[in-house]
Amino acid sequence: MTDTLLALYERISTTLSDRFWAVIAYPTSSDHRLFWVYLMTSALFALFVYRKTWPRNGDNTPSFLAFLFPKKVWSNASAWLDLRFFVINELTMKLIHIGLLAGTLAFTFQLITGSNELVAFNWNEVLTVKGMSISLIYLIIAIAVGDFIGFFIHYLQHKIPFLWNFHKVHHSPEVMHPLSNFREHPIDNIAYGIGIGAGYGVLMGVVALVFGYVPRPPEVLGVPLFFFLFNVGGYHLRHSHVWLRWKGNWSKVFPSPAHHHVHHSCHPDHLDKNFAFMFPIWDVLFKTYYMPDDDRDVKFGLYGVEETEYTSVWKIYTLPFRDLWRKHVGVAGPAKEASKD
Repeated sequence: MTDTLLALYERISTTLSDRFWAVIAYPTSSDHRLFWVYLMTSALFALFVYRKTWPRNGDNTPSFLAFLFPKKVWSNASAWLDLRFFVINELTMKLIHIGLLAGTLAFTFQLITGSNELVAFNWNEVLTVKGMSISLIYLIIAIAVGDFIGFFIHYLQHKIPFLWNFHKVHHSPEVMHPLSNFREHPIDNIAYGIGIGAGYGVLMGVVALVFGYVPRPPEVLGVPLFFFLFNVGGYHLRHSHVWLRWKGNWSKVFPSPAHHHVHHSCHPDHLDKNFAFMFPIWDVLFKTYYMPDDDRDVKFGLYGVEETEYTSVWKIYTLPFRDLWRKHVGVAGPAKEASKD
């Protein structure tokens, strides 16, 4: 018994240690959102907004650093809660999402191909014009499949009360900064992990059967090309106070930070709008697209809630389960939000 407990302790300790160093390495890893290049390019986009928004006007013009890290954000307890939740969740619960994504992908791939091993790349084929064309087309299809599944799951999270009960955690920040992106309940991560993992697994399995291998998509710094472009395109301003939208109809084609700001806004006109992660075309097609000219009506938080209950990491994890229990057994709880964000 003692040996079993000791072995379990060592396994947990090793896992946590490995996870700790993985999180520390985020800024040096191009396959993570917090890669320093993605942070710097977002700061450059913010600088562009700053120059456009704040023409020099003597003492009334804030410095760029004050604009980038405003007191109205960092004096709010919600901002620091996002930081604490990020650290704890990335070290522990995010392992669920990683495991489910990989496990579901492997399961569906094996279901399609009858093998649990990815087919080796045929580099002689890949380096031909035909092979490179296949790789590029595969990348486009893979991104479209993954992005549509993400869009559809996101839509359901707003429309199905059970899923919304957990997803509203992500909409609860009263102010936003890049780490607010990571305020997601583990149930959300499970939904995305299973859904997107299954989609990729099926696609990879079908492609492997057709071509005899899974094409290697074009990459930049070891990251698929489109994902790299998405991340360097001001990605971190999506969860921030910096309003940036593309002119005209370009906002319907390419993702802008403003597109996601509207999604997080609790203004009545903005509710249940802009579900797409990468390509707003999904919102255009399904009539959930909305883009105002400016951010005067954008206000973050949950619609109908004057004071959030999500004031600690523990509450972020547990309140959705408490609310489900109360709904199930009919126990009256605090005043519910008038509608969902």
